[in-house]
This record gives sequence, C-alpha cells and structure tokens, in this order.
Amino acid sequence: MSVLFALLFYAATALFIAGLAYRIGLYFKTPAPLKIPTTPAPTTQSGVLWRMAREVLFFESLFKSNKWIWLFGYLFHVGLALVLMRHLRYFTDPTWGWVEFIQPFGIYASFAMVAGLLGLWLRRVLVPRIRYISNPSDHLMLFLLVMIGVSGMMMKFVSHTDIVMVKQYMLGLMRFEIRDLPMDGPLLIHLTLVAVLMIIFPISKLLHAPGILFSPTRNQVDNPREKRHLASWAAELDK
Repeated sequence: MSVLFALLFYAATALFIAGLAYRIGLYFKTPAPLKIPTTPAPTTQSGVLWRMAREVLFFESLFKSNKWIWLFGYLFHVGLALVLMRHLRYFTDPTWGWVEFIQPFGIYASFAMVAGLLGLWLRRVLVPRIRYISNPSDHLMLFLLVMIGVSGMMMKFVSHTDIVMVKQYMLGLMRFEIRDLPMDGPLLIHLTLVAVLMIIFPISKLLHAPGILFSPTRNQVDNPREKRHLASWAAELDK
C-alpha cells in the first residue's frame, strides 16, 4: 500500500505541475485586443499592483458585490491558507520556526475552512438563481473539498494517526525513497482525496486562483486617452 500511494502522489504531482504550467501558459498567451479595465480603475501601473493586491488578499470586488459570498469565501480561503502552511511541517526537517508558531492556528483554521465551504454549498442549494446555474461538477468540487477537510479533522480530533511516520513517509517521497505509511482509514481517505484534487485542479473551476492575475478587467491601466492600446497582432497590420 505504501508503494501504491507513492506512485499515486508522484503521478498526481506531475499532472498538477504540468497542467498548471500549461493553463497558465494559455492565460499568458491569450490576447487582450481591447482596453477593458473595470472602472473606476487605476491610471498608473503601481495603482494596478495595489488593486491586484487588494483583490488577491481581501477579495475586494466580491466584498462590494455580495457580503455573504465574501464571508464564506474568505473563511474558506484564509482557513485553507493556514491549513496548507501548517502542513509544511511534514515536508521540512527541521521544521521552520514560523511553521511551528502557526500550528495551533492551523488546527482551528480547519473549522473555518469547512464552515466556509458548507456556506458556499448551501448557497448553491438554497438560492434558486444559483441553483439553476450550478452544474454537478460544482457540487462535486465542494464535496471533495469538504471531505478533505473533514477527514483531516478526524485525524486530529477523532482517530489519531502516527504523524511521525507520516512525516518520514513524506520526506522519503521527496528523496525518492518509499518508507512505511500508517494504514489508518482517515489518513488513507485524506491522502486519496488530496491526490484526486491535485489531478483535477488544472482542469476545474478551482483554477480561478491564478486566473485572476491574468484578467484584463483587473490588470489593465485605465489610460486609453493617454496611450493607444494596440494588440500584438494588430501592430503587425499597422506596419
């Protein structure tokens, strides 16, 4: 079983990195022939950077649009960030000081993560307009993320696993050495779901995370009167 999970994670990691690089490459090469920043928009490049920082760190446009979606979405994303940073202890030896510091916060961030996901899921079920436009894949993604959070919490609060063995296993994978993995049910479910998420992430709606950085409505400077906007393909026609 340890070998099987090792092969699963090597394959999932390769697909995750290759898929993510491919999709980001597509975003990068997609032309933006028109000047379409969402107004009011900044008129300088530094202003655009500040706008993107507010968008990525605080979900500013979502906050202005819908407070409930912002609340649940922010709970999920902040909780997920803390949980991921907490998991760095399984991949570092010795564990970094700041990773040890956030361990208590990361434990309870899992509650915020699952609560945010359940709120977003209830919205897709209870709000008629959102329910109408929701696909089965939307519910499947939310189910997958909730189960990853719940199975991780079970290992902390219900059925403890040998985290020393888990750390040795993960460190071994990074050195291409396959060591023994604890055969605990919640751990195996958790790792399987994480591997599935890594495989489907590049081809799912969850890819909006890096996609926002390439959105022309957010990353363009509002200066059409001062500077002519010319797409590269249109510049060739001007010659």
